[in-house]
Amino acid sequence: MSRFWTKLRLTLEMIKFEHSIFALPFALTGALLALRDAHFAIPGVWWRFFWIVAAMVSARSAAMTFNRLLDADMDARNGRTAARHLPAGLLSTKFAWGFTIVSSLVFLWAARMLGPLCFILAPFALGTLFFYSFCKRFTSFSHLILGFCLGIAPSAAWIAMRGSLDARIIWLTAAVTLWTAGFDVIYACQDYDFDRTEGLFSLPRRFGIAGALRISKFLHLLMIASLVALVISFHLGVLSAAGIAAVSLLLIYEHGLVKPNDLSRVNAAFFTVNGYVSVLFFVFWASDILFHRHLI
Repeated sequence: MSRFWTKLRLTLEMIKFEHSIFALPFALTGALLALRDAHFAIPGVWWRFFWIVAAMVSARSAAMTFNRLLDADMDARNGRTAARHLPAGLLSTKFAWGFTIVSSLVFLWAARMLGPLCFILAPFALGTLFFYSFCKRFTSFSHLILGFCLGIAPSAAWIAMRGSLDARIIWLTAAVTLWTAGFDVIYACQDYDFDRTEGLFSLPRRFGIAGALRISKFLHLLMIASLVALVISFHLGVLSAAGIAAVSLLLIYEHGLVKPNDLSRVNAAFFTVNGYVSVLFFVFWASDILFHRHLI
């Protein structure tokens, strides 16, 4: 049992389990918007929130572990990633595959508990998450595919709450997709030379680091526009608008950290700032939604 818990701890380290926080607040915001739309009268709402969190965390865990397995040989050749758990021999591929399978089963069970449509769509969602891991081998737009993997979370949470999809929530899916793609482009700039050597595809490799950073700024500008459209479509209040302002300031700061000739602060831009983006977004928007409930 001691060895099992050690391997489990190493696996959670490998997939950076704590980074589930990136997409989870947006999924919960989608759930809260669905709850608001139903006038806060959804039966078993707390259990629904529980299974949404379980589905989000297990799906990400399965996808991240699969990605590490698929990229293990490649990571071993990349100086930036050679110390990761699988190429460094800290964790066996057998345990990682087992963790991927168990996490996938947990996700499917959580989807089943959330209703028939969630269960029907769950294999397609999981397949999309796994498909992303292959994308950098054939398309420069893998960043947008990764973004969509996170972006489907708010729409999935809406379905989990209401049993069907409302077109308005797609604005939040678009916002998360664009936000994720934007910061992933920044992160990918670190591997510009490696991608060229290995023949991998990315926007930094295709357009150069300076060009990729400009594209990242444009994607984040579109993210803000999507959030504004979401506020208008749901008739949200001043707190949601303040949340957009806070996110905008954080993104401006994020882009100020990274220069074409200085990528030394990419990790701060990628991990720290985006963690604040997701948390502050949720705080402002949840407060707005719950304030609306108080008015009702």
